[in-house]
Amino acid sequence: MKKYFIALATLLTVSGSLCLAQTTQPAIIEDFKPSTLNQPGQEYPKVNSQGYARFMVAAPKAQSIKVSLGLGGRGGTTLVKDTGAYWSGTTEGPLDKGFHYYHLTIDGGVFNDPGAMNYYGSVRWESGIEIPAPDQDFYALKDVPHGNVQQILFPSKSTGTSRRAFVYTPPSYYKDQAKKYPVLYLQHGWGEDETAWANQGRANLIMDNLIAEGKIKPFIIVMTYGMTNDIKFGSLGRVDFTTPFQTVLVNELIPYVDTNFRTLSDQPHRAMAGLSMGGMETKIITMANLDKFAYIGLLSGGTFSMDDVNKTPGFKEKVKLAFVSFGSRELGNPRGGFGGGDPKENAEALKKAGINSVFYVSPETAHEFLSWRRSLHEMAPLLFKD
Repeated sequence: MKKYFIALATLLTVSGSLCLAQTTQPAIIEDFKPSTLNQPGQEYPKVNSQGYARFMVAAPKAQSIKVSLGLGGRGGTTLVKDTGAYWSGTTEGPLDKGFHYYHLTIDGGVFNDPGAMNYYGSVRWESGIEIPAPDQDFYALKDVPHGNVQQILFPSKSTGTSRRAFVYTPPSYYKDQAKKYPVLYLQHGWGEDETAWANQGRANLIMDNLIAEGKIKPFIIVMTYGMTNDIKFGSLGRVDFTTPFQTVLVNELIPYVDTNFRTLSDQPHRAMAGLSMGGMETKIITMANLDKFAYIGLLSGGTFSMDDVNKTPGFKEKVKLAFVSFGSRELGNPRGGFGGGDPKENAEALKKAGINSVFYVSPETAHEFLSWRRSLHEMAPLLFKD
């Protein structure tokens, strides 16, 4: 298991350098517009129709500024100062579509871009930029009925504190006071927190749009912080964070949610999924608690092999869905499956064994939120089917 977590840390570090395409780039089209994630009224950063990003920062006394994109600050764009106070620059190539974290390195110090909104990732609040994707309609804000995302504070005796979670309830939740709903427990990745799926992942908008299109049965989503230890980057393989979090999730959060929300609280109506580290947590926790979870989703967070199935009593009988997904560029990485064999071959083996196994690949994406937005969009209609 330690090798499993070390592989994750290595992949996360490597993935930060994969934001730029590696092909010869065409001439830049000057149709730049402010990023949709900018602070109100801020013109920069900008993005164009090709996926290039352009930055401008006022820092009259600075000696050097670099824009770092991706986890770990790898890759980036060096800005050039004009004759006044402004530094500017454009990425060397187009970025992958979707959401990206980034920050500024000014004279060796790390700062956020004052023009962009901030998102918790890389174990800190980072600036965010959105590169429009051709299929962005499924997570767009539309004129449809919207669900509610609310913050809850639940008591945790095991950690001696109150812990926070965010709960998405579908648009119909407050209309029919007698109706009860299935629940998906949805986990974030390493360096992120319980805000990630609603903010970076657009989970609530994905759900709203799927419900409005009649493609899914409405269900509740619960998103909470997936750690109980103070862990520093690179230490995943040396700390047992799953067991304490399992106690929080199974013994404290689930009973709280079932008591305070109108849930269908039996195993056939409960799911768990997570991205990256959250997928690893999901696999460990669900396989140890198959009496509580019927649907399992690993999004860039491992795979299910027949060895896993054979070692887990009741897997074939109790698991209604084993969903595994990756970005296409992750599969080209030798560490992309985090061990356990080829994820596609594993999924086919599970199918042959009579298990409802689904394998999804997000086209032209790596270890990033567009992979996981698409994965949630693909997985949600498969949950809680009769």
